[in-house]
Amino acid sequence: MKKFSWRKAALVAAVVPMMALSACSSQGGKPADSANAAGGGQAVSTPRIKVALITHAPSGDTFWDIVRKGAEEAAAKDNVDLQYLNDPDAGRQSQLVQQAIDQKVDGIAVTLATPDALKDVLKKAEDAGIPVVSLNAGEDVSAKLGAFTHFGSNETLAGAAVGTQLAAQGFKHPVCVIQAQGHVGLEARCAGVKQKVPGTEILYVNGQDMTSVQSTATAKLQATKDADVIIGLGAPITITLLKSVTDASSSAKVASFDLNAELAQDIVDGKVLFTVDQQPWLQGYMSIDAIWQNKRGGFKIGGGQPVLTGPAIVDKSNAQDVLKFAQQGLR
Repeated sequence: MKKFSWRKAALVAAVVPMMALSACSSQGGKPADSANAAGGGQAVSTPRIKVALITHAPSGDTFWDIVRKGAEEAAAKDNVDLQYLNDPDAGRQSQLVQQAIDQKVDGIAVTLATPDALKDVLKKAEDAGIPVVSLNAGEDVSAKLGAFTHFGSNETLAGAAVGTQLAAQGFKHPVCVIQAQGHVGLEARCAGVKQKVPGTEILYVNGQDMTSVQSTATAKLQATKDADVIIGLGAPITITLLKSVTDASSSAKVASFDLNAELAQDIVDGKVLFTVDQQPWLQGYMSIDAIWQNKRGGFKIGGGQPVLTGPAIVDKSNAQDVLKFAQQGLR
């Protein structure tokens, strides 16, 4: 797989035992016993701890299923009682963090798509002595908000990777589709594309309504005849954009960020040019494992710097190899 590493990043070598997954509630119900559910191996002998993973995930986005799957496998190994909570609304995500603080969890892993909405409640976590790691979004503000490390892709670099690929293939007028206006990671992705291809336009859509995404993108392509490529910032969005290209009778090609099995197959089949993968399974796994390591020995993975899980280009040359992992829910 072709990887982009334009700046130094903290590197982590992790041995990942292949275990069956534990079950846990997506909205705060009691998780199943991770050690007993693991099946394929024994949990560690360290005392059981409770960790909350709190994301801005909307319902139905397969990306977050992969993040959660990684987190669950780490929880099974590390004897962690994992509570998975999610809400795309910034205010409600903040309330979920407060709920975890009130429950006196042993650690919090949180996404920082809207950091201003979370800064006050994360200060409360710090004051309560609860270790925090961030993942997926908010790399630039993670340390400032009290997280001891961050796991994710540098989104500006990921955007630049896409822009570099598009420029090399001669594209001049991309349409970059943002499904959640104000999300710092998504905005950075499109900004990175625009750095490399100045003719890039931004299109905002409602990512929680795929019918609306399809109709808005179709109208944009019909009105913008010189659009030569349209970019989805997540696999479900990109798959919907394929329908928009057909509906608009557009000649625009399709590129993407992120990955699932269906998108990997579309790349194999030549329907999508490529995607930039940020390896979400690793983000979930390493976030939970890092909190366990911190509680176990005071370890702080990354040495105070973000740990990058991407970007990595998946295109026709390697999509078939990636597809087998995606079909297992690992990519």
